[in-house]
Amino acid sequence: MPELPDVEGFRRVLVSCARGRVIGRIDVRDAGVLHGTSVRGLRAALEGRRFTEPERHGKWLLAHTGGPTLLLHFGMTGSLVCAHPGDEVGSHDRVLFTVGAARQLRFRDQRKLQGLWLARDEAEVARMLAGQGPDALTVGREEFETVLSTRRAVVKTVLTDQSALAGLGNLLADEILWRAGLRPALRASELTEDDRRRLYTQMRRTLRSSVTAGRVPPRPSWLTGHRDDRSPDCPRCGTPLRRSRTAGRGTVRCPRCQP
Repeated sequence: MPELPDVEGFRRVLVSCARGRVIGRIDVRDAGVLHGTSVRGLRAALEGRRFTEPERHGKWLLAHTGGPTLLLHFGMTGSLVCAHPGDEVGSHDRVLFTVGAARQLRFRDQRKLQGLWLARDEAEVARMLAGQGPDALTVGREEFETVLSTRRAVVKTVLTDQSALAGLGNLLADEILWRAGLRPALRASELTEDDRRRLYTQMRRTLRSSVTAGRVPPRPSWLTGHRDDRSPDCPRCGTPLRRSRTAGRGTVRCPRCQP
């Protein structure tokens, strides 16, 4: 599932492929990924405009044009790829944006759980994102600690709740908690000040490294590098990892490092 680092990678794809280029034609191959607009409405709003500098907030990508803004959410299987107009169109390529003379930005998604939204102005963008918490990559330590200290849910649920903190998913939450030495099922409101500061530090480190990689990397020294092993062991201490469910989410932790 795309998380914050993946969406930051898609933002870079948009920059390299389409920023500053005129949107010549929009080919909607599956209108089921459009929300709050029609094919005709999308084309009327965006064709002839230029993509400007895009933004990301949590798992949302904001493709600005100096007028309307296209908001993209990638759900579980979405991605953004750069192609040439003559390239073969994949079965999961849902919307194709021909930009400039020889490039095509493609929204690709197998399961279609989210998709594309069109905001007419900045006020409408703000309304669409009103339910999102602060971005996990840019949130300050004090605001992060306030979010944790005022929530009664378990800490993993808070980390993955987009209304509390935007951008983290299952893989990142497990990785960060493992690095911080905290059990996913601890109540967020019961964390000590030291726990919260350690968690913030590890979140920042994990996100910076993941953003550089463009995804949550399955490195041998990371929990994510072993969670899918048949008999996974902790890369830090060698203890067999324990699988469970926390608030309905599949969770992997080390019983020794996260007592």
